[in-house]
Amino acid sequence: MRILIILPNWLGDAIMATPAIELLAKYYHNPKFTFVGSHVSIEALKHHPLCERAIVDETKKAPNRFLATYKLARELGEFHLAISFRNQLHATLLLRFSKTVTCISRRSWHSMFLLSHTPNIKTNQHLVKQYAKLAMCDVDSWDGEALKLKLYIEPKLFDKPTLGINAGATYGSAKRWYPKRFAEVAREFSDRYDIIIFGGPNEVDVANEIESYLKSFNINNYKNLAGKTDIKELCANIAGCSLFVTNDSGPMHAAAAYQVPTVAIFGPTRHKETSQWMNEKNSLIRHEMECSPCMKRECPLKHHECMKSITSLEVIETIKGMDT
Repeated sequence: MRILIILPNWLGDAIMATPAIELLAKYYHNPKFTFVGSHVSIEALKHHPLCERAIVDETKKAPNRFLATYKLARELGEFHLAISFRNQLHATLLLRFSKTVTCISRRSWHSMFLLSHTPNIKTNQHLVKQYAKLAMCDVDSWDGEALKLKLYIEPKLFDKPTLGINAGATYGSAKRWYPKRFAEVAREFSDRYDIIIFGGPNEVDVANEIESYLKSFNINNYKNLAGKTDIKELCANIAGCSLFVTNDSGPMHAAAAYQVPTVAIFGPTRHKETSQWMNEKNSLIRHEMECSPCMKRECPLKHHECMKSITSLEVIETIKGMDT
């Protein structure tokens, strides 16, 4: 059975869609997946053993995106089932143009007129559950189960216990805790763990700031991998960590997929919807504010208290209280 899946754009969202993909693999007979998505989501999920084709959607770069979407759909051909985890017009059109009869997408002004199945899914629940309900909307035998996150990238094996530090958050500065405080946490545990500083190409400055603090603390058992890994290498390195300290971010969900003990620091985002899913060893740190969750890229009130009020000592004590 050929199934077309349009993946979410963000790394974390793509990883949170993996339980839904596993449900499709479980409930449909002999499925073969074609993934379409952003470079990041494709690089993370293309290793699935049932993936027969993975395509980076570059229609946004075309002079005429509608025409480019039509051409991509015609190239892909018809499927037995097509599902979009993106609630976006061009994703809907891609399904429609593929001439697939059974097409699933969250209900919107465009999908409800163009596609066969458009369930109205409530957003006041974890995103994993939302994706699972979307994928299973045409399966009567589904019992409501939501599986664990799953990535098919082999973990890297480190010689010593390793603490991963992830100070970035692609969405915006409001989601980022402070480099000095990350460094203070790393210093506290540097006698027990080697340290890896993670970060994407746009987070090199933040990672370098953490590195400068570690140098000032005379800590030298660290590696700064910010901007130096592709998505596969990023996931493999995170998977090999013994402990992970992170902002709300894509790498946080990668750690959850590998059940890495994690302390996740949340500020302006909806933790009930995007916290780590089914990670048995995770602790979430957040301070309730009248203004939270604001969901803004930058603090609109300019005080950033949701993050500023979280101290390095609080994170250190949380780690010490974990069974790692």
